[in-house]
Amino acid sequence: MLNRLKQFTLAAAVALALGATALGGAGAQAAPEDGGTLVVGTTQVPRHFNGAIQSGQATALASTQIFASPLRYDANWNPQPYLAKSWEVAADGLSVTLHLVEGATFHDGQPITSEDVKFSIMTIKKNHPFTTMLAPVTDVETPDPQTAVIKLAHPHPALLLAMSPALMPILPEHVYGQGDIQSNPANLKPVGSGPFVFEEYKQGEYYKLKKNPNFFIKGRPYLDEVIVQIIGDPTSMVLSMRRGDIDLVPYVSAVRDVQMLQKTEGLTVSDKGSDGFGALNWLAFNTKKPPFDNPDVRRAIGYAIDKKFILDRLLGGIAQRAYGPIVPSSPLATDQVEHYDLDLAKAKELLDKAGLKPGADGVRLTMTADYIPGFTDQGRNIVEYLRTQLRQVGIVVEVRNSPDFPTWAQRISNYDFDVTEDNVYNWGDPVIGVNRTYLSSNIRKGVIWSNTQQYSNPDVDRILEQAGQEMDPAKRAALYAEFQKIVVDDAPILYLNVSPFNTVYKSNLKNPPLTIWGAASPFDEVYWDKK
Repeated sequence: MLNRLKQFTLAAAVALALGATALGGAGAQAAPEDGGTLVVGTTQVPRHFNGAIQSGQATALASTQIFASPLRYDANWNPQPYLAKSWEVAADGLSVTLHLVEGATFHDGQPITSEDVKFSIMTIKKNHPFTTMLAPVTDVETPDPQTAVIKLAHPHPALLLAMSPALMPILPEHVYGQGDIQSNPANLKPVGSGPFVFEEYKQGEYYKLKKNPNFFIKGRPYLDEVIVQIIGDPTSMVLSMRRGDIDLVPYVSAVRDVQMLQKTEGLTVSDKGSDGFGALNWLAFNTKKPPFDNPDVRRAIGYAIDKKFILDRLLGGIAQRAYGPIVPSSPLATDQVEHYDLDLAKAKELLDKAGLKPGADGVRLTMTADYIPGFTDQGRNIVEYLRTQLRQVGIVVEVRNSPDFPTWAQRISNYDFDVTEDNVYNWGDPVIGVNRTYLSSNIRKGVIWSNTQQYSNPDVDRILEQAGQEMDPAKRAALYAEFQKIVVDDAPILYLNVSPFNTVYKSNLKNPPLTIWGAASPFDEVYWDKK
């Protein structure tokens, strides 16, 4: 953790004090070759391609190829120049100045100016579902066409990460500036400045992107074309990958699929990358509903669950343990928290303390357990395991199936549950993806992936607010360490595992997308080894 923090601190210090000077991402290899088509497989159907107003992997996969952003990130959380060739953060932390590359144009030939940056940032602030991401932004000044000055109500340490391609696509104001952005026809026929130009979308089947010959990074992209093939059935997609019909599939997490693809000759399966998403799989309690309003009951269930069995047997050894609300790969994570290792005696002791003595039949309480429909390995199988495991401490678990995602989301967001499996992303920085789960101000009935646990702790509110404005990386990490300890002790959520996102690709594909944003990052460095 210390090494990662030092690395993160150094990167932040360089970014804050000096900016950066070199164009392009890290990791380019010698003599990449031009040409060829990359066929990407996905089960997700994009609603549209405008990442400024839509979150999620389906939109981000396309949006990051079509639109450029001010910065990009390498595999070690280091910010890299992109549309901004350099940047500075003011000494008081109340503004960030971007210096745009000269000569960059949108796909329709119009120049990219600071006015487009201003329009994009204010559009994202107003329309993106991650409301905390740009909340401190008060204005964007444009002293000249190549300079944008982002003004802030208070220091905002998450801002540089929010400038990633997956979160801050720069839109052409002359295309998207008229009318309601949500219904703009260009959302389905996008015009950006990224390495690939939108060509065709056959809804629910595929979309095609072709090489941008005027990309502002000279000599890139190397590929002629990217085709994203949408295959609704995961099994069919895996078979297509094994047959060689598809060249790359991101975000593969099903145990059987991963194991099968690992054995397929000519394919590489990598669990690197995608740390920015930071997907955690957990059990969340309805903390306002007795007896789950008692932390001892929640802790008891934590001690009664064998996390090693889940990791080794149910998840086939492909997933990493999660100990707290921040994904372990984050520079801000700590494992210096209660681990809730299996201890049935302690679980019974805590249940006794909570007044839940076993009856003549040995039952202390009965509870329902929900899970996200379609999540077999990390959802259904885990709650089915709870049914047998928790019976050992006198808890009867009734597994409740939901026929579809909207049904599950409606139940959970309206507090109609006892405990539920859930899968929630960190989105790179706690301000963007973690705060929403724990801030008492984000208890919003009817809104899934808000604070649906109804968890409220004034100390947590205070620490998160303070950490969200702390610009010193070491002090910020210390605040988040305190936050993690409190939340794990309170146990509104029991953390199980990091979702095992794997990128599968043909082994002669070079520079595959394995940065912190995985396939939600530009493919301009990807090329085929034709030897």
